[in-house]
Amino acid sequence: MKAVYFDQHGEVDVMQYGDVNDPTINEKEVLVRNHACALNHLDIWTRLGMPGVPIPLPHILGCDSAGIVEEVGAEVEGIKPGDRVLIAPGVSCGTCDSCTSGWDSMCDSYKIMGFLRDGGYAELVKCPARNIIPISDKLTFEEWASIPLTFLTSWHMLVTQAKLIQSESVLIQAAGSGIGIAAIQIAKSIGANVIATAGNDEKLKLATDLGADHTINYSTEKISEKVLDITEGKGVNVVFEHVGPATWEESMASLSKRGRLVTCGATTGPEVKIDLRFLFMKQQSIMGNYMGGLSELLEVIKKVEEGTFKPVIDKVFPLEAAKEAHQHMLDRKNFGKIVLKIV
Repeated sequence: MKAVYFDQHGEVDVMQYGDVNDPTINEKEVLVRNHACALNHLDIWTRLGMPGVPIPLPHILGCDSAGIVEEVGAEVEGIKPGDRVLIAPGVSCGTCDSCTSGWDSMCDSYKIMGFLRDGGYAELVKCPARNIIPISDKLTFEEWASIPLTFLTSWHMLVTQAKLIQSESVLIQAAGSGIGIAAIQIAKSIGANVIATAGNDEKLKLATDLGADHTINYSTEKISEKVLDITEGKGVNVVFEHVGPATWEESMASLSKRGRLVTCGATTGPEVKIDLRFLFMKQQSIMGNYMGGLSELLEVIKKVEEGTFKPVIDKVFPLEAAKEAHQHMLDRKNFGKIVLKIV
């Protein structure tokens, strides 16, 4: 099969397009003829390499895949060749206390597709049958591939962790990203008052179209000052943070008394500063987030099928142009998901 892979960590040029062996499945796995795979920032970090994280080499990236079932293992039931499916990106045992309680990402064997196991930058993808989610033809494969990781993570952050409720206010940083777009839609479906940030007015206009009530251009405005103005000095109940050092201090300064900051990313670096005095005097909370559970993703997919949530695609590249797709993400000009079209 054709695939994009790398056999050493580095910049975009380490990725190669060529022939690799077809994956073989066991009795409990499913083989999918891949049609589309969406990019995530995790792809970039995985390609570059992370200290203490042993990525198997050569490696195929890609967390979010959608396609048609090619083959099923002997013990697989309820799935057949020809089914339109989405692959849930988080692979876990499905039987431990973490998995059965909906906290799959806390499973000792948890691995993300395209991160610690081969993913979707390929014509064929294998995964456990538990990760197969049937999908309708209401969306294209490119649109379906734009859903899983970002919407699952955003749902886990806002609904499960922060417990955002109607009439509360939420600040969504970097709203033009895939995860920011998902967060706006989830927050609005709850009935929250959404303040979205982005680096240019064009992205802010698109954020408004998605439902953001207020917008802040972080290139020309001080985020915390604008937030306090919008909230009449109170600050927001929840901050949706995934950028890191570049926005951290402004995120904390925008938080209300007893506010909750939820974070899932470190796009601009892994280390931030916290003034503990403000944290404990205002009785604020900081919560880390890593993906979410399969049950949460199924709830997201249900809302996509109902039309409550919709994917936003910035640009589609052919599989062989994965280098260009990575560079497009690095240039930070996109509003929405960047997708590789496989077939």
